[in-house]
Amino acid sequence: MTAEATSSTAFGRDLILTDADFRRICQLIYDRAGIVLADNKREMVYSRLAKRLRLHGMSHFGEYLDRLARQPGAREWEAFTNALTTNLTAFFREAHHFPLLAAHVAGRREPVRVWCAAASTGEEPYSIAMTLSEALGPQLASQSRIVATDIDSDALGKARTGVYPLKQVLEMGEERARQFFLRGSGERIGLARVRQELMSMVEFRQLNLHDAQWPISGPFDVIFCRNIMIYFDKPSQAKILKHFVSYLKPDGLLITGHSENFTYISDDFVLRGQTVYTLRGAAQPKG
Repeated sequence: MTAEATSSTAFGRDLILTDADFRRICQLIYDRAGIVLADNKREMVYSRLAKRLRLHGMSHFGEYLDRLARQPGAREWEAFTNALTTNLTAFFREAHHFPLLAAHVAGRREPVRVWCAAASTGEEPYSIAMTLSEALGPQLASQSRIVATDIDSDALGKARTGVYPLKQVLEMGEERARQFFLRGSGERIGLARVRQELMSMVEFRQLNLHDAQWPISGPFDVIFCRNIMIYFDKPSQAKILKHFVSYLKPDGLLITGHSENFTYISDDFVLRGQTVYTLRGAAQPKG
């Protein structure tokens, strides 16, 4: 066994992940999804992909990667990508954005279109739907649409069910929980499901922001793209921001995550505060 392989089995590991394997994984996920993995993500890579190796009865990451290379159209590529995608989300996460959304659509007489570009397991798009329902009223909100996309097919599968732990749902407050969710009983006790009228506002679709073409149509009143661009390098961020321009209405909002700043990356957008951007030359948004 080489010194490189030996080091990879330290700390009781039963699978072999060499430095070359890790570099190869970093390149593959960058090419496929634009995700940049730093050296400190090696433990995460090992723990997440180890499940795939064990499922296939493999002991060496190199063997797994060779199999992927031999089968460019295999469904295992989707499992590989899902495993390396981070899904950290919550209902009304970064809560200050939702009153801004409500203020932006207040007084509208036509349906609103919102794109949630990192939908994960659904908490964010359903939070958007609740906000639209409260701001527009049930009738106009029911005609509005939220396109919720993510690269992770497993996360989208959970999002489509609209089922969450009741404890998680109650964290947003008893009133919202009662208005927008149904409590489970019997075998479903301890769970809550999004009400059908809210679910009907959201369309979940798989989409890779790193792709040259996106299988959705704009324009949108608001684009939520929060806490996903931090995983991309600056050239990828600039390309995605340039692509967003044609998907946003002239007076639309681009809402990003608290740790994301694109002021020096794109000339197309102007920061209006609280990580909310508008197209350059657009009027100051309401709220």
